[in-house]
Amino acid sequence: MYPQSGARDTPTMPLSDIAIRKAKPADKPQKLADGAGLYLLVNPTGSKLWRWKYRVAGREKVLALGAYPAISLTSARDACTEARRLLAQGVDPSEAKKNAKQAKIESNTPAITFKQVAEQWMLRQHVAEVTANKSRWILQSFLYPDLGERPIAEIEARELLETLRKVEDAGMLETAKRARVKAGQVFRFAVLEGLANSDPTSSLRGALKAPKVKHHAAIVEPAKVGELLRAMDGFSGQFVTQCALKLAPLVFVRPGELRQAQWSEFDLDEAMWRIPAMRMKMKAAHLVPLSTQAVAILRELHAMTGQGDYLFPGLRTASRPMSENTVNAALRRLGYGGDEMTGHGFRSLAATRLNEMGWNADAIERQLAHAESNKVREAYTHAAQYLDERKRMMQAWADYLDGLRAGGKVVAIGRKLA
Repeated sequence: MYPQSGARDTPTMPLSDIAIRKAKPADKPQKLADGAGLYLLVNPTGSKLWRWKYRVAGREKVLALGAYPAISLTSARDACTEARRLLAQGVDPSEAKKNAKQAKIESNTPAITFKQVAEQWMLRQHVAEVTANKSRWILQSFLYPDLGERPIAEIEARELLETLRKVEDAGMLETAKRARVKAGQVFRFAVLEGLANSDPTSSLRGALKAPKVKHHAAIVEPAKVGELLRAMDGFSGQFVTQCALKLAPLVFVRPGELRQAQWSEFDLDEAMWRIPAMRMKMKAAHLVPLSTQAVAILRELHAMTGQGDYLFPGLRTASRPMSENTVNAALRRLGYGGDEMTGHGFRSLAATRLNEMGWNADAIERQLAHAESNKVREAYTHAAQYLDERKRMMQAWADYLDGLRAGGKVVAIGRKLA
């Protein structure tokens, strides 16, 4: 029998195709030995990888020979035999493989350009359309003009820095920063695909001027918030726009997350909005408990737009959400300038007042979708942290806003009084 987990004793008999096919993943990696240092590594994920263990100058090394079944048992043995031949000639098989890969990169004819790799990378991205458009805009406007036709394997840190500094010199510090990040994503993709040796952006940390922190204008004083809410109630524009205005302070999600909201994400009976990871800035699923006030707005809106995908469809076509400027334009129409209140400002309003009301800071941060965990991205288990407390908080917040709207003296109901 073959060992079932971890590094175990070598079996007395060589491997067979039947034994390999029957090998099941366990909770730890398994090493199924074939002999002469060749073994099959069976990972908990189910992948089966050929490895050859050998020694050079007294140091143990491991050579990757490919994955099963793309590399058959016979092919793995042949590769192992060739590696032993190189070793007998005084050549380290790992170094030989690395040099062959480098030679392949350098012999690309015609050379693979930065633009070609970037376009391949774009095709692999599963992101919202608005995010893809922003990436394409940065690539086409700031990176392609200088680097687009350059062989990606030849681009070095200094050349990339000169390109980014042109953007910086134009006063677009935040855009220069984003262009560096985007270039890094393309270069790392090229490295993984064997089209480049390294990511030059790793040498550019701190080389660009830091953009000034941009604070979104927000009204946070209770009396002025009441005036704003009453003005929003009197909005005379499109009904769908008015619903977006009214819902924004009740859910305080990011403007893009609100305008792209889809009916399939809502359970009005459960009073819950489940935003999938792909639509969140931090790429982690998010839960938004809905107050009775929010549900009432949504039921009224559903009668008008519920037959389509989007809560807030565009005016020209229901197949796309409303413009990203719609909410801000509505606020301007109500007389609130960009330096006074923005759609993003509803998040600042909620964060400021909820903290002053004494609610759990961690629950507030989780509701704002600030604290994400890389290990559990896309998992609703993380999104559900502090969920019971957040449900109480969201209802108390909606009630508090009603009090401000009414114009009376409002007693903030915080966590300690809830």
